[in-house]
Amino acid sequence: MDLCEIKTTLSTGKTIYDLPLRVTYCARVSTDKDEQAHSLKAQISYYEDFIRGARGWTYVSGYIDEGLSGTSVKKREAFLRMVEDAKLHKFDFIITKEISRFSRSTLDSIRYTQELLRCGVGVYFQSDNINTLMPDAELRLTIMSSIAQDEVRKISDRIRFGFKRSIEKGVVLGNNRMWGYDKKDGKLTVNEDEAKIVREIFDLYANDRLGVRLICDELTSRGYTNSNGNPFTFTTVRNIIANPKYKGYYCGGKTTKLNYRMNDRKHHDEEEWVMYKDEENVPPIVTEEVKTTTSSGGLMTAL
Repeated sequence: MDLCEIKTTLSTGKTIYDLPLRVTYCARVSTDKDEQAHSLKAQISYYEDFIRGARGWTYVSGYIDEGLSGTSVKKREAFLRMVEDAKLHKFDFIITKEISRFSRSTLDSIRYTQELLRCGVGVYFQSDNINTLMPDAELRLTIMSSIAQDEVRKISDRIRFGFKRSIEKGVVLGNNRMWGYDKKDGKLTVNEDEAKIVREIFDLYANDRLGVRLICDELTSRGYTNSNGNPFTFTTVRNIIANPKYKGYYCGGKTTKLNYRMNDRKHHDEEEWVMYKDEENVPPIVTEEVKTTTSSGGLMTAL
């Protein structure tokens, strides 16, 4: 059925379940944790049974994005493939759980539902009870999308506040894989196997006066590899040398996220960092004297 026929039929009092449609679904989970993976399997099973159970519908395999945020659709390959397949008229109708599973951007929600409608494809947001084939859908979609988008902003604000409080309490931020350390409960402990290589890097830089690229070559010649079994890269070695944590300094507030919808960050100058000696939470791997020789200014000169 084309879009005009569908809307005409719906206006007679029939429901979407009475129409002979090819129906697919759109699903997403925002992390790859086990409980989310289980949730995704449950969604897939639910939609397959739900679509096949409607008497007039023909099931079309769904579109699934795993471990991705709904803030933007730019990196959601399955979602974008779904839009392209809609242009090829591979299905007539899409079911998704709620607007936040589709997109948390008001502009994206409206843009893509309109684009799908131009292809003759409607979208039904189950939890929000919005069917884009109905005349009031755009207004309701705009309102609900704005609410979903504002929730992302609130989450971002809460995370930013949490980071600020963590910095005030001296909790070590950043990822859990900092070379030379293990991290647990916001504290660092020295990983002696890796710390040995860190000390050699500083020795090569401070005492042998080697530049970063030559240090990488020397590490490779000594048979050292990173945690993935690959040679140490220029960026890794440079960051190790420039990181004040290795001499026992707490360091936070290096960057600020500029926009909750984007990944753009402002990198602050060193004098703006929150930095102080804290050997309890950040035990030193190299001595103060060695690291002082390799200040950030000296590092940049040697590159």
